[in-house]
Amino acid sequence: MIITYIIIFITAGVSVFALSNEEIFSKLKFNAYDVKHSNHWYRFFTYGFVHAGYVHLFINMLVLYSFGTIVETFFHNLFPGKASFYYLLLYGGGLLLSIIPAYGKHKNDVFYNAVGASGAIAAVLFSSIILYPTGKIFFFFIPIPIPAPVFGVFYLAYEYYMAKHSRDNIGHDAHLWGAIFGVIFTIALKPGLILMFFRQLGFN
Repeated sequence: MIITYIIIFITAGVSVFALSNEEIFSKLKFNAYDVKHSNHWYRFFTYGFVHAGYVHLFINMLVLYSFGTIVETFFHNLFPGKASFYYLLLYGGGLLLSIIPAYGKHKNDVFYNAVGASGAIAAVLFSSIILYPTGKIFFFFIPIPIPAPVFGVFYLAYEYYMAKHSRDNIGHDAHLWGAIFGVIFTIALKPGLILMFFRQLGFN
């Protein structure tokens, strides 16, 4: 669980500092135009360490704490000696892969910006669903626990729909592709997990 704590500590520290320093915030956020035209490739990762506000930061870090610790525990049991490395690949890969669609769409749009670790956290969340499908998820404002696979299906459907039709400022594409990456990456590490997934759900 130490990697999850380190990521939370660093992300919270950088985010709080950037929220009080507009210059730092501007340098770290994802701006697709700057990536393409100024070769600011570092923004593919640094955007995940800054957030739009304290509520955005708090929610993301709470979700990361809740599910990151689960994934780390499973990784340590499944991949002794490589757990931390794989976990960092999961998180870093989710951060990178989830923003690539936005880059493709907005690389010539000087006004497009993105911040937040939501794509990476979606990767961790969906990795936890594959690893622990019998788990329950408590969603904000819903007083009953939701079975993890049920939540996963509705989450993917919702983010897909919103990515196609929404005009809000939320990175639904990042959530969707981060989640997909989390599933694919986790299964790729140990293909037998897909059989374990269905067995835990009672499918023999």
